[in-house]
Amino acid sequence: MIATGYTDTFARDNLPPRELWPDMTPLLPALHYPERLNCAAALLDQMVAKGHGASPAIHSYKLSWTYAELLEKVDRIAHVLRASRGNGLGLEAGNRVLLRGANSPMMAACALAVLKAGCVLVPTMPLLRAKELSVAIDKAKVNAVLCCAALAEEMELARSQTGMAGPAVYFGEGGTLERMMEAQPSSFAAADTAADDVCIIGFTSGTTGVPKGTMHFHRDVLAICDCFPRSTLGSAASDVFIGTPPLAFTFGLGGLLLFPLRVGAAAVLLDRLTPDLLLKAIQDFRATICFTAPTFYRLMAPLVQDYDLTSLQKAVSAGEALPNATRTLWRESTGLEIIDGIGATEMLHIFISASGDAVRPGATGKAIPGYQACVLGPDGEALPPGEVGQLAVKGPTGCRYLDDARQQQYVRNGWNLTGDAYRMDQDGYFWYHARTDDMIISAGYNIAAPEVEEALMCHPAVAECAVVGWPDEERGQIVKAFVVLRPGHEAGAELARTLQEHVKQTVAPYKYPRAVEFLAALPRTQSGKLQRHVLRSAPLK
Repeated sequence: MIATGYTDTFARDNLPPRELWPDMTPLLPALHYPERLNCAAALLDQMVAKGHGASPAIHSYKLSWTYAELLEKVDRIAHVLRASRGNGLGLEAGNRVLLRGANSPMMAACALAVLKAGCVLVPTMPLLRAKELSVAIDKAKVNAVLCCAALAEEMELARSQTGMAGPAVYFGEGGTLERMMEAQPSSFAAADTAADDVCIIGFTSGTTGVPKGTMHFHRDVLAICDCFPRSTLGSAASDVFIGTPPLAFTFGLGGLLLFPLRVGAAAVLLDRLTPDLLLKAIQDFRATICFTAPTFYRLMAPLVQDYDLTSLQKAVSAGEALPNATRTLWRESTGLEIIDGIGATEMLHIFISASGDAVRPGATGKAIPGYQACVLGPDGEALPPGEVGQLAVKGPTGCRYLDDARQQQYVRNGWNLTGDAYRMDQDGYFWYHARTDDMIISAGYNIAAPEVEEALMCHPAVAECAVVGWPDEERGQIVKAFVVLRPGHEAGAELARTLQEHVKQTVAPYKYPRAVEFLAALPRTQSGKLQRHVLRSAPLK
């Protein structure tokens, strides 16, 4: 490893043993980076130096910043973090800074400032409660907090529960960060960090239980910008990025901040978006690239006729499996083919995808340039095309958990095992079947929950659904469906029977849900991922 630029070596000291890392050999010339690298300076300072200073960088409904204006904000915040006198916090290189807030220009500036100052960014979802925040504070040994003032109450409760001694500075209305910035110089020399210094500790969304801290290097940040956006998305300086994922979620951090900066494009950062508000924002800002989850595309499709979406060129979906019914509905409504992708917090961003003529409806796509993928059987050997097994991937990014024994479950023989069941066809396309823990075994049959969900979603009464394996004395498990109905449909035994018959007519009859429960909403994480473990632990009915 390269000599660290940090005086606080907590992050490097708590990386997994080197032999437990995945194979991260760079497979493209563009993925070879200098040994001394600060990703924030590479993304922002270098772009200004290339002549983009007057170009728009970030928009919201309240303000817009050029690249030069964003750089000044970032540098002033970096001084606040590192300065030991006056309005400075006196942090040292390698200290961890927890960031909390909804998507906004100041959230973006704070994130970049933490990286440029040589500190380690610990992004957290804005709606987390004190108990959940405490996990991140304790595990990452957080030294300081930058937080939206509107979220101060829960943040202070978390600090008191953990006994955190480090400072918390709040921004926005009622905060003090903006005043502290005014007293600082307008330029900051980026910290001398190593390419393999940890710069982000991102916590998994907790879909299966206790969140894990995933550790990413400065070079990893550039690597995700130099893979999917270049090879598959084809982004350019003329693009305007928009979407719903929080910056605290790596899908959002990449798609709504890092990717646009890498090419000199602009990002639109808005909080509390609903399907109709996102459509309006695409219209208002003339957005060209949208990042959101499949659920949003499904809900937006019936509304698109009321908005001018002529600027929109690309629609990216990730975060959960994309139902083919949603892909079809969006294409019929907009004429745009969704660019599906699978990524992971452990991998930082998307590693399998396809766009344009390369899209094969129903398939997630192929391993994007820079990554390799295969399907492994129970013995850890690669399976031939057509057989379902564990998805395994490797590339320039990979899993390094913060002091967590689960590292050995995720990384084996150099491969990252994502926990997804896939099959690969003869042409190298990957077809999603289920999360490996979502395969239902009922009376000896293997049933993929997403296949049943896809069938249910084709019924006009169904707005959303989730399928899980449910304990059954006779069959071991049965298929149980949790269904959210569209307006105008009444829950009850008759509709449940109708849905069961619909599934029998759509897929093999043995896959139909023998139990149907109607809900007002499905349980999801703050990044929008479905929490099946919550459904599995629901009281028996």
